[in-house]
Amino acid sequence: MNTVDRFICEVDAGLKTLFAKVHAERPLPKPLKSESAIVVPLEENEKAESIRLMRVNHCGEVCAQALYQGQAMVTKDKSVQQLLTAASNEERDHLAWCESRLTELGGKRSYLSPLFYAGSFGLGVVSGLMGDKWSLGFLVETEKQVEAHLHDHLSRLSAADAGSRAILETMREDEIRHGQSGIDHGGESLPQPVKLAMQGFSKLMTRTTYWV
Repeated sequence: MNTVDRFICEVDAGLKTLFAKVHAERPLPKPLKSESAIVVPLEENEKAESIRLMRVNHCGEVCAQALYQGQAMVTKDKSVQQLLTAASNEERDHLAWCESRLTELGGKRSYLSPLFYAGSFGLGVVSGLMGDKWSLGFLVETEKQVEAHLHDHLSRLSAADAGSRAILETMREDEIRHGQSGIDHGGESLPQPVKLAMQGFSKLMTRTTYWV
């Protein structure tokens, strides 16, 4: 496949990520039986908070798709491309799960998702062109930051929202595994200024999509 064909495929993948209904390969995570034995309706303020947090997570997964697709498009190492594709497939499950939960709660996707998709795709291409060790370093740092914000979201969810909690806990387990895979494949630790820039982009995304 030549560069033009690959670019067209990535544009198609981006449009599907942003505007089509995404289907997960794995089943939607469910609460443990002990957690779901007694269903307590969410209060309005609890429901509103769950919607906002899941909207942030949905946009985060949109960004993950863009990042990995950008990296995979430019890497020349087949093993790295396979790693990125496998991680992207699992992140697509996360995207579908977050969208499903948003729908259940009566929430909507962020209107800013296309903007953050474009930024993340560009970051993926740039990091990929810097070389596979740097590209994998971006993967490791991204997963580390995502793990931290999922931990924060789990602490902010209502104890009654077992459905959202089950999804985020499974996502966190996957993110930890993806980050370790990046380390195992030789990902370089990024310079502190780059990490800080990534944190700044992440904060911009989380703080805006929480409301919009």
